[in-house]
Amino acid sequence: MNQFFETELLTFSLEQLLPLAKELAPEYRNAQPWPHVVIDDFLPENLINNIVHSFPAPDHDAWLDWTKRDTTHQPKKQGIGSADRLFNVSPYLQHVLGSFQSSPFLQFLQRLTGIPKLLPDPHFHGGGLHQILTGGHLNVHTDFNLLKKLDLYRRVNVLLYLNRDWKPQYNGDLELWDSKGNSCVKSVSPLLNRLVVFNTTKYSFHGHPKPLNTPPGITRKSLAFYYYTVKPEEGHVYDGRTDWVNQNPE
Repeated sequence: MNQFFETELLTFSLEQLLPLAKELAPEYRNAQPWPHVVIDDFLPENLINNIVHSFPAPDHDAWLDWTKRDTTHQPKKQGIGSADRLFNVSPYLQHVLGSFQSSPFLQFLQRLTGIPKLLPDPHFHGGGLHQILTGGHLNVHTDFNLLKKLDLYRRVNVLLYLNRDWKPQYNGDLELWDSKGNSCVKSVSPLLNRLVVFNTTKYSFHGHPKPLNTPPGITRKSLAFYYYTVKPEEGHVYDGRTDWVNQNPE
């Protein structure tokens, strides 16, 4: 996948991304339990290294107290997601986040998912930088799907994982559950430079419900991007709520 970029800066090449989207579109469409795809080694090594190096440590000033979502469903989760707070992170990370909102990447997503006229959220509501500390987890859920601030309907999630030398015993796999939220169908380890793309609906139950078992200093890091359309998908319910599966993580 390393042919997508031309410089040290993250600049997506439409000429390379569109053939990849065309190649993976059938896999995306037919994936179980619902449309998704996992792409390994998405960025060149030098660029992913720059991103990891720029990612703020848990005690960085960028992680303000109010961004620690220490709740029943997602304890020990840090997030930097609003546009005004993202100015606290490095200029390089700001550049990377902007690249995932660019026209070439949007066209890649449209060709991959079959969803036309996708739009990014310039405010990164709920997205941006995510970090889970030792002992944290994210219960299985479906995401909020109505961005009331912009009157947009959420359609696609994109996650880029930033975890070097991740071990199975750390837990933290992204679990994709069946459309009724009854059981896990597929687990995806949050490995460095792994990109996950999936449809956002009331049936796309997902999470990482097992508490992280990482040594001190090792966290679960990712970049999260959400994409929207002006019109809702026909036949789907949009209420702006996050729907949680009733779970007790073990």
